[in-house]
Amino acid sequence: MINTAAKSTGIMNRDSILSINRSEPQSVKNQNNIMTLIKNTGSPGTGGPHSQTQRSQYGQSQSQASQTQNNSPQQPQNRTQQSPFGQTQNRTQQSPLGQTQNRTAPHTPSGQAQNRPPRQPNNVQPALTAGQQNTASTPGMPAARPVPALSNKVQKGQKTLLSTSALSAVNACFGWNVTDARCDVDVSAFLLGADGKVIGDSWFVFYGQTLSPDQSTKFVDGGTDREMIQINLTRLNPQVKKIVFVLTINDALQKRLHFGMLKDAYVRILEPSGKELVSFLMTEYYNNVISMMIGELYLHNGAWKFNAVGNGVARDLAGLCELYGVQVI
Repeated sequence: MINTAAKSTGIMNRDSILSINRSEPQSVKNQNNIMTLIKNTGSPGTGGPHSQTQRSQYGQSQSQASQTQNNSPQQPQNRTQQSPFGQTQNRTQQSPLGQTQNRTAPHTPSGQAQNRPPRQPNNVQPALTAGQQNTASTPGMPAARPVPALSNKVQKGQKTLLSTSALSAVNACFGWNVTDARCDVDVSAFLLGADGKVIGDSWFVFYGQTLSPDQSTKFVDGGTDREMIQINLTRLNPQVKKIVFVLTINDALQKRLHFGMLKDAYVRILEPSGKELVSFLMTEYYNNVISMMIGELYLHNGAWKFNAVGNGVARDLAGLCELYGVQVI
């Protein structure tokens, strides 16, 4: 089991981090933990067929209101009217002279107002290309960074050999820009075995756990690129057959953020000397994906290759831990 440190105080437990299948999870990134809060918002109830008495009362109330309004055309009237659901609504009716009316929307039988924001769909929406995505800026927007010169670019889905000679170490460097200042993006690396799961709970490197147990894989924040994962291949545990690199948007569920609010996302794999081995610049940004598997290194016939994945999921960092087999206390 792993006690995952993160950006602020708090304890992360199994009930909070493995909550992907519950209603509307919301993740909170803190300095000493990752925590997923559950908010059951509920859906407004729907009323059944109204009885004849209810329809009659509703019609009488409407008729009385019309008569009262005609008797005093120049004054707004405060009245209590019974809604079709059998509940009352207070409103100030607009007079024929154009005075404004203030009304409280009727409540459903469940007692919830009908003014809640729309919920995000669960299905993945069509990808937004770089020209289609939202580029409107918001106050407090972080300074954009130029995309570095990428000399050995590959396309989404393309797999390529890193080098024909033996490699001792590589640096996976990541960058992006945002079109919404609320987007706080993080990089994580999952060290997987042949079964596609982490070889142990501690084999997950990110801002809260910056070094793998074998000292081979290290998270580095800042520099020329926004974030970097350094990998010493000579120290890497031989059980590790694949390293998946993931970009996640912090608090995306809570704040209704998605990858349509990003652009210029890239990964480049460099030798320690700075020579680029391969790079991938994303061109598709899905509008309800909140975590993106941007690329992966994998061992094939004794040589390391790179796969430009570029596919995302509607799961936060806690959900990715579940996906790759990390159990957190």
